[in-house]
Amino acid sequence: MEYVWAEEGNLKFLIPATDPALPFPPGSAPVFFNPRMELARDATVLIAKALPVSRYLDAMGATGVRGLRIAKECGVPVAINDRDPEAVSLVLRNRDVLGLPVEVTSSDANALLSERTFETVDIDPFGSPAPFLDSAIRGCGRFLFVTATDTAPLCGAHRNAGIRRYFASAMNNEYHAETGLRILLGFVAREAARYDRGVEPLFCFSREHYCRLHVRLLRGAASADRSCRAMGYVLQCPSCIYRTHAAGVLPPQGECPYCGKPLVPIGPLWTGPLQDRDVLVRVSELVPGSGYRLSARLQKLVDACLGELDIPFHYDYHRVARYFRVSPPPIERVIDSLRGCGYAASRAHFSGTAIKTDAPLSALRDALAGDRRD
Repeated sequence: MEYVWAEEGNLKFLIPATDPALPFPPGSAPVFFNPRMELARDATVLIAKALPVSRYLDAMGATGVRGLRIAKECGVPVAINDRDPEAVSLVLRNRDVLGLPVEVTSSDANALLSERTFETVDIDPFGSPAPFLDSAIRGCGRFLFVTATDTAPLCGAHRNAGIRRYFASAMNNEYHAETGLRILLGFVAREAARYDRGVEPLFCFSREHYCRLHVRLLRGAASADRSCRAMGYVLQCPSCIYRTHAAGVLPPQGECPYCGKPLVPIGPLWTGPLQDRDVLVRVSELVPGSGYRLSARLQKLVDACLGELDIPFHYDYHRVARYFRVSPPPIERVIDSLRGCGYAASRAHFSGTAIKTDAPLSALRDALAGDRRD
């Protein structure tokens, strides 16, 4: 295996050489490393510092970069696992080059997590985390971190696959990034509830080709019951842009108040908050001094998540403007107009044109048409 040096965060480490001529160079290497996940790894290191975590397991280490960064930048006990002998060899080499006291294991992640418990478990598979979540919850003492890159099933592009993997029905619409994230979080909550454990989201976001969860697991039936009460559905009109949400295990029936069509349920999914604002404030305070290459992007993401309303869907204000056939003013002016009318409104991290609001569509239409009335 040919190696090259890479640098990320405060770490310099070895990765396999890739073929830059291919459409997806990381796929050409015997051990997977995706540089596009750097921001997600930055976020994990800083939330690990902010909590702080201990006894951290990188359950699917590959090159080991995430676990090695936690060990170096957070100074906590770390174990890195991978069942691929070539990956284990590379992790050992990186560990020895860096001189870090990291435990390296070679096991199937489900088997390892059925035998041992770690305070913090990080699941970052290639594709869906669904096959690993049961064992991850059983082997997790306090904090569970999860990545999903199978956004097509989560977001409704491959609806049947989403039903098989997550027991939830998605819809491929303009706010699918949020419903995909909430379906994933809801699936984790339901898996945890089977063991009388509740879920407390700390820093959960959707970006590019992946969803990333950082959650605290709480013990006891009361905690599990609270999580179950956060489950519900987004109800979308199939003919217009109307949507609403409802709590409950079973999807409610309803009609669109604008066109009378039966509402389509999306879910079950998590309808509660996606963030712990106290934790995010601590993360935000760590970003400026991190020295990370992507610190400006990370700060923007954290700030957006801090400002989001706890409403389980959003509107793409350009699409709403097209629907009402108006030329929209700048997004901040729309938000200010909604707030001036007494409604809650905010931007959302899912896209640059996302608006969250509790305003009815008529008020949103008026805010978008504001320039016409002036």
